[in-house]
Amino acid sequence: MSGIWLALAGFLVFFLGYRFYSKFIAEKIYKLDPAYVTPAHKYKDGVDFVPTNKYVLWGHHFTSIAGAAPILGPAIAVYWGWLPALVWVVLGTVFAAGVHDSGTLFMSVRNKGQSVGTLANKLIGQRAKILFLFIILLLVLMVNAVFAWVIANLFISNPSAVLSVFIQIPLAIWIGYHVYKRSGSMLLPSLIVLIIMYGTAVIASYVEPLQIDLVRYFGGEGATTFIGLNATSAAFFTWIIILMVYVYFASTLPVWKLLQPRDYINSHQLVVGLVILYAGLFITSPEVTAPMTNPAATDTPWFPILFITIACGAISGFHGLVSSGTTSKQLNNERDVRFVGYLGAVGEGLLALIAIIAVVTFFSSTDAFTATYSSFGAASDGGLGVFVQGAAALATGLGIPAAVAPTIIAVIIVSFAATTLDSSVRLMRYIISELGVEYSLPTITKKHVATAIAVISSAALALIPQGPNGFGSGGYLLWPLFGTSNQLLAGISLLLLAIFLRRRGSSMLPALIPMVFLMFMTLYAMFVQVFTDWAPWATNTDWLLFTFGSIIFVFAIWIVFTAFSVISNERKNDKFKDVA
Repeated sequence: MSGIWLALAGFLVFFLGYRFYSKFIAEKIYKLDPAYVTPAHKYKDGVDFVPTNKYVLWGHHFTSIAGAAPILGPAIAVYWGWLPALVWVVLGTVFAAGVHDSGTLFMSVRNKGQSVGTLANKLIGQRAKILFLFIILLLVLMVNAVFAWVIANLFISNPSAVLSVFIQIPLAIWIGYHVYKRSGSMLLPSLIVLIIMYGTAVIASYVEPLQIDLVRYFGGEGATTFIGLNATSAAFFTWIIILMVYVYFASTLPVWKLLQPRDYINSHQLVVGLVILYAGLFITSPEVTAPMTNPAATDTPWFPILFITIACGAISGFHGLVSSGTTSKQLNNERDVRFVGYLGAVGEGLLALIAIIAVVTFFSSTDAFTATYSSFGAASDGGLGVFVQGAAALATGLGIPAAVAPTIIAVIIVSFAATTLDSSVRLMRYIISELGVEYSLPTITKKHVATAIAVISSAALALIPQGPNGFGSGGYLLWPLFGTSNQLLAGISLLLLAIFLRRRGSSMLPALIPMVFLMFMTLYAMFVQVFTDWAPWATNTDWLLFTFGSIIFVFAIWIVFTAFSVISNERKNDKFKDVA
């Protein structure tokens, strides 16, 4: 069977979901009001609260949520076969992610641009808010470590992508000044930047990387990649430090200076990437060689692990943090909630869909697939690399040289991951500041102090050494917990949305149904992982994952019971009308 049929099936469901279901949600459930004054206008400060054109904001939102996770998760999950991964991505996007992303955006817009953590105070109480903020803090900390690990690995394995990614930064700053200081257009400059980036990628693909020996600085093997960084502990250490220095400045600058213009560039880059991959798919029409379901996948059950392996791409709690943390502060008109929130989720679903297709059509035979995906561990280790190769194979169908295609794919992935990393550090700064206010710690409410705490703790977690990989393995080690924590956050956010909708007099079912499904799957999976796989009494104890997982699991159970207690006991309570 051709991979084209998988794409067409996904396209049809996504189109119907946005055309009809999102319209129903926006008009009948949320009842969006174009006359409502959004926080971007009410609290405009030129730094965080900035009214933004919906297309530019969609670019920021889309690229902030579409990092490496919607690629990595599906690339691993096809271990159980392409059908379970495809069904979860498509149906999860339409009925869960779209509602979650647009719903958290809507809630925040109606509450001064506050984060979902702060909204928990209004909806289910002060104690739940504190617990929720700590869960969010741990999640964004893991996001920072995981994405720093992903970027460092891609730079090491694809050194030709480095210059293209970093040249984007000064060009994006130039666009920011051009647009906001001179009221110029952002479209043409961003397209020019794309041409420069891809031109640089083409040149770098044919140039031998500079070699610098790192032994004199860090010890270990000599370096053989761009500016002396290779897959040794010294390379991981160096790249993560470089990334953390960068995100410190990127997350403290006003959003119009770097975040918005770079995200707008990356939104075009994402569209270009999707067009290249889908066009390559339709031109080459590769056969699906992976099995529909994999009977050999017996070491790790698909139920319920599939639903936490594919987080971004089906539904992700991190999206709610972006929606309520940065996007809500830039929304120009409330009616844009549907376009920015729901369509952003559909866009990520398209990315997850092509990730699945790129992997399942890459292998020459089913035997070749099962040899590579011999175990869940092997899938986790090699999934991202297989996607890069599979996507490059699709790109070559458009005549892109085989030497250039992997570089372009790596540039696209790193650009998205870096955007997510920027937004995540900014969100972590907001949360640290909120906790500082809550516990009367004025020092950590300051922008640079909170950012320094976020950056240093993220770097420390990413650099946890283990095994032969040395520095830089911490982010990888956290991936199993990232999926469960991410989905728990999404479930809790849907629970808050259900309460919010009930108090507005709207039906809570569009939020409640996916919430119940997601919470059951995630809590079940987390219980198995934390108390069976990672516990002190398990065969392979992992104290890092057990400690983080236990804290998050207990906090989540506490919040869920508190929320359901509120739902069961509350009738009509006038003191909560301010959330509507």
